[in-house]
Amino acid sequence: MNKTLYFLGLFIFLVLLQVLVLNNVLFLGYVNPYLYIIFVFLYPLKKDRFLFLLSSFILGLLIDFFSDSGAIHASATLTIAYFRLFFVKVFFKKYEADYSFFNLTSEPFGKIFNYTVTLTLLHHLMLFSFINFSFQNLGKVLLNTLFSSTFTLLLYFLGSYIFSKKQ
Repeated sequence: MNKTLYFLGLFIFLVLLQVLVLNNVLFLGYVNPYLYIIFVFLYPLKKDRFLFLLSSFILGLLIDFFSDSGAIHASATLTIAYFRLFFVKVFFKKYEADYSFFNLTSEPFGKIFNYTVTLTLLHHLMLFSFINFSFQNLGKVLLNTLFSSTFTLLLYFLGSYIFSKKQ
């Protein structure tokens, strides 16, 4: 029950942070952090993924609702939520028997870095491809993806360092 409340609180906090603060950040026309995808990174692994996929979709849909962006966040978030298990298997070598013991914060930094960079780049590439939806804007899509991914990851790692428990 405690973890359920934690992830519900995280869900609400990330929606409010994204909608009230981060959607108003646009630096140099390319940099807009999308920190709400942290929910997908941190949600516990389970055999039954329906609730996770549904909550990821709702998270993206809420961001779309408040951003007036027509389900592009929902589709990008649902995509990285769907492929998350594949990347957990690739980067962390975890399988169904390991799901209940998996904790992202207890893994080595290099694996966490590869995992979060891959999911962030995938999310941002899909998001900016849907926003521009033209091959003529491929350079803009790639620039937006690169800069926004870098800023999102910088905020994520900085936040996880600041809020991590000191030992």
